Amino acid sequence: MDLRLIEYFVAVVDHGGITRAAQALYVAQPSLSQAIRTLERQLGVDLFERTPRGLVLTPDGTAFAVPARQVLADLARAGAAVRDVGDLRAGRLEIAALAALAVDPLPGLTAALRTRHPALLVTVLDCDGPADVTARVRNGSAELGLTELPVDVGTLRTVELWTQETVLVLPADLATELPDPVPMHVVADLPVVVESGTPPAGRVAVQCAHRHAVWELVKHGAGVAFLPRAFAEECLDGVVVRSTAPPLHRRIGLLHRAGPRSPAARAFLDLARQAPASATNALPAGDSAAPS
Repeated sequence: MDLRLIEYFVAVVDHGGITRAAQALYVAQPSLSQAIRTLERQLGVDLFERTPRGLVLTPDGTAFAVPARQVLADLARAGAAVRDVGDLRAGRLEIAALAALAVDPLPGLTAALRTRHPALLVTVLDCDGPADVTARVRNGSAELGLTELPVDVGTLRTVELWTQETVLVLPADLATELPDPVPMHVVADLPVVVESGTPPAGRVAVQCAHRHAVWELVKHGAGVAFLPRAFAEECLDGVVVRSTAPPLHRRIGLLHRAGPRSPAARAFLDLARQAPASATNALPAGDSAAPS
């Protein structure tokens, strides 16, 4: 059924006749009369009784008026919802992220996105590794993936962002015994605390499922951990942050499927590209980056 016919019917009811409805709709009276007859044929009932004094709703017409108004109201709400998503007054964004990158830089970028567009719902999916990030973007469970590069992306698209320094976080008593920066051959002999599912680094002493537990274990002397410099320096207390020799850097990028992206995804990508290196304690893409 043509929605325009429903709109014409409601207009005739609201304006009390063909003449005023035609004026309000900016259509010719004969065209409007024909449209009403077409609607009646499609429904198989008479919606109006034609009298010398004009059109009068029949019982069938009265019954049809209620759902007709509902259809138009639902259509208006649907259109408004689509416009809200396009204008970022509504909508959602799913981001698959490596655990380390969910610590930094994802929180800052997400906060910036929500500051600009507070009605957005952002869902972060923790991933076990770059392959898991890629799989979630490819199967559609996430629209964007935040991962370490390089990664086998197949048909996915990659937006390289920055190079991020990874540092060694140590308990204070252990740090006093080590040079600054800490040579990698010394790091190889240190007990390392890692989050479950992350690739092993050095001599793993403790694996735990909870990210915050990693930091507490380091603080209490269970071992050392590798974390992004910005997060380690700004968010952790009671630990010592040391660079390694040579320094460890990793390239960070966003993945997305080919084709159009949602307004929320485009906004996030724009923010990520515009974020200054100082905001993430990272180097812009293309600057020196030693593989980790």
